[in-house]
Amino acid sequence: MRTTVSKALVDVKMEPFWLDRPDRPETLPPLATARKADLLVVGGGFTGLWAAIQARQAHPDWTVVLLEKSSVASGASGRPGGVVSTSVMHGLSNAARIFPKDIAVLETLGQENMRGFMQTIADNDIDCHAEWGGELNVAIEDSQIAALREEHELHLKYGHNAVFLDGDALAGQIGSPRYRAGVWTKDIAGTVHPALLAWGLKRLAVELGVEIHETTPLKTLEETAGRMHATTPNGSVVADRVLLATNAFMAGHRHIKRRIVPVRDRVLATEPLSDAQMAAIGWSNRQGIYDMRTQMNYMRLTKDNRIIFGGRLAYAFNGDTSPAVDRAHATYAPLASAFFDTFPQLEGLSFSHAWSGAIDLSTRMAVHFQRYHGNKVVYAGGYSGFGISASRFGARVALDILNGSTLPESRLEFATKLPNMVPPEPFRWLGAQITMNALDTADARGGWRLPWLRFVSALGFPLH
Repeated sequence: MRTTVSKALVDVKMEPFWLDRPDRPETLPPLATARKADLLVVGGGFTGLWAAIQARQAHPDWTVVLLEKSSVASGASGRPGGVVSTSVMHGLSNAARIFPKDIAVLETLGQENMRGFMQTIADNDIDCHAEWGGELNVAIEDSQIAALREEHELHLKYGHNAVFLDGDALAGQIGSPRYRAGVWTKDIAGTVHPALLAWGLKRLAVELGVEIHETTPLKTLEETAGRMHATTPNGSVVADRVLLATNAFMAGHRHIKRRIVPVRDRVLATEPLSDAQMAAIGWSNRQGIYDMRTQMNYMRLTKDNRIIFGGRLAYAFNGDTSPAVDRAHATYAPLASAFFDTFPQLEGLSFSHAWSGAIDLSTRMAVHFQRYHGNKVVYAGGYSGFGISASRFGARVALDILNGSTLPESRLEFATKLPNMVPPEPFRWLGAQITMNALDTADARGGWRLPWLRFVSALGFPLH
């Protein structure tokens, strides 16, 4: 296996597959003047773009300014796997865990959000290679099947078109010897090209009149005379409202970082599969796939039949989110090994791209809202890796909080209560290292690892 993995990684590019495109849009000019705005959005990822779009749609008279410190899609929005679904709370089981009283309304809101997500793509000709083959959650151990059946029942209870698959039925959907059973949620879920989605939303925002300034980092944000004053290297914005839509990239903020842990998710892209290789794995319905291991892997197909395969969470001391981290081949060897364990029939296939991206992990594993300066400033984040479609919902709720919380959902528990705090450094780093080791080996070796994961789960993180 070691030889197979090393050969597969020999020519890999250390950059996101999604961003390796000649048609990448031009970077918009930085802010170089003093501006006044009804809404200032800090961050040009999915949350920021959706917020700017929805703000202009709801309030055409508003001046909306968006600041992005680098370029749109250069951060987390250009690095995920690209699987999208209806859940706005990191999956139905997680919603049932954290907000059991509100799960029915959250599921309804999630399905409405996903339909709005799909409608925006269709109405505005955003070509993001969207495929609506559904989402497939798979068990790789017999011991996981009972929990998977409960997951299926939960999906049926809340109106999902979901089927339980085992034996030949599962093999007919995906050809992996590791998979024991699965739940296929068929409707309003699938995959997108995340960078093309972000660039399409950027275009739409500009068409709606949003002022986007790239290569414009926020330097200071202070309240003066009842309004928020933001400064950048060469300009400033005075705004009535400010949305901090920076997710993991605001984790250095002394208040925000108490509830956010920026972990790194590692991802591989294969070379395009041949027709014979595609036939060997099946996957004719092209679902986005997650497994149920404690150290989860996920995968999906691209338009040209590459497999995007991700997982293997890691944490750098003090939450380093720099894209320069994780550029050694050896870093991706465990992920590549997991890939060939999943698809041994693809031995000899090479990986074209390898990268990592920051995930804004919170104990809730779902979006939350931090309020500052008497609700003039709101931070929306903590999607924990499930933010591509949920960010549209998070942006909508954040905007409503900035406008006085008039929507019923803005008064629900998920919008008004905060996730648990996490320890500071160096305890955060030490705990993360122990936890990642336990996640890597708990399924196979047990021992101290399972009690540790139960302890971490008691703090709020659903790891066991």
